[in-house]
Amino acid sequence: MPCEHWSEALADVEGLCRRVVLAALDGSGEVLSRGTPEQVEVSLVLADDAMVQELNRQYRGQDKPTNVLSFAALDGDDEIAVPDGPLMLGDVVLAFETTTREALAEGKPLADHLSHLLVHGILHLLGYDHLEEAEAEEMEGRERVILAGLGIADPYALPPGSEAGEERIERT
Repeated sequence: MPCEHWSEALADVEGLCRRVVLAALDGSGEVLSRGTPEQVEVSLVLADDAMVQELNRQYRGQDKPTNVLSFAALDGDDEIAVPDGPLMLGDVVLAFETTTREALAEGKPLADHLSHLLVHGILHLLGYDHLEEAEAEEMEGRERVILAGLGIADPYALPPGSEAGEERIERT
């Protein structure tokens, strides 16, 4: 079962994910025209690379694993408002091996990188994107604010000794 990898790597992966999702919803700048983040439902799948690669191939036409996939239940024209029951925003799927590999390569704690990718995925569910430079700047700025509120360093900051203009995280 893919979730076992996450549980072995992170002591309280469920608690971490819950805190990050609530912070992302609360700090999105969009969240809800009425209601609270607790009235929103998000499906989170902690998967392995094989599962994410299959989803990426099936839904995006890219036969390779990626770190995070988001599947929004709302389209861009839907108003984000809580009905009488919970509002289902969609699904976020995180790939263990890719996330772990990226965290190691970037010298980041796995929990911090997982948190960043989860915030990124939640923002996609809320309609944020990064296809154009202006959109990317807005989305990355929102990620920075949310992560700072969680005590996590700027994931887009260049490490010491890096050259300006070098991109650190592939936008997927």
